[in-house]
Amino acid sequence: MSMIVEKIPEKIRQYCKSIKKKDKSIGFVPTMGALHEGHLSLVKMSLAKCDETVVSIYVNPSQFGHGEDLNAYPRTLDNDLMLLEKMGISAVFVPGNEQMYKEDHMTSVEVSEITSVLCGKSRPVHFKGVTTVVMKLFNIINPDYAFFGEKDYQQAAVIKKMVQDLNIDVKIITGPIVRESDGLAMSSRNVKLNKKQRGQAPVLYKSLIEAEEMLMLGVSAVEVKQRIADKIKMQSEVLIDYLEIVDPVSLENKIDSKNGILVALAVFFGNTRLIDNILVNKIDNDRNQNEKAG
Repeated sequence: MSMIVEKIPEKIRQYCKSIKKKDKSIGFVPTMGALHEGHLSLVKMSLAKCDETVVSIYVNPSQFGHGEDLNAYPRTLDNDLMLLEKMGISAVFVPGNEQMYKEDHMTSVEVSEITSVLCGKSRPVHFKGVTTVVMKLFNIINPDYAFFGEKDYQQAAVIKKMVQDLNIDVKIITGPIVRESDGLAMSSRNVKLNKKQRGQAPVLYKSLIEAEEMLMLGVSAVEVKQRIADKIKMQSEVLIDYLEIVDPVSLENKIDSKNGILVALAVFFGNTRLIDNILVNKIDNDRNQNEKAG
């Protein structure tokens, strides 16, 4: 069966309903396109877990604030569809703005508190746009499982909170960050880096690894932040948007948590804003659980 490509919400909804009538599970991977191995790793997770997988490709304008890179966001639809068809995807939903936001659109969905920190500080409209469009996509696709990447850690946390608070019948699954060979987290925005910036960008992951090592040795969060900020600022054309060490559940500035410690950052290389994070203690906790299970 060939892959279905649909832009009309009601048509993709009916298709998904036909899958459910066959008692098959639907996995859903929402994207903004310009697909890379990070996206494809989520698709692979869905294909392995679910009977059918649906991917959406939609550059959502409501999550971009004034002066942000909406018009410059990379769009590679033909290549994206080719990649997904090779993987055996059931259907791709590719709506336009006219399908997703009618002229009289008045409704939005907003999660409070955890959206006011980290990316939410400098992008105040971002998460309201994210939760609104994801809610719309969930209502259209009605998936059993939805897959999000851990690179966008705060986004996944916000979606999980929305699902919990609104009793949405979907299981959120997160996939690990996929990195280039030099450690740079894969992102659709990486193509916007010039050669010099691309050479400097791996400092983000190197700084996160250094932060993890220092925190494991008991160095204070204040000192860790200062040292890795200094490391990043040694690069030219760099501006730190934020660098925070927080609880990975509440996203509050505390580190004495059984949940581990999240080190998260956003940095501009020229006009290109990149984000990355590392969850300290996660590897050790997973290892300890495996040892107990054995």
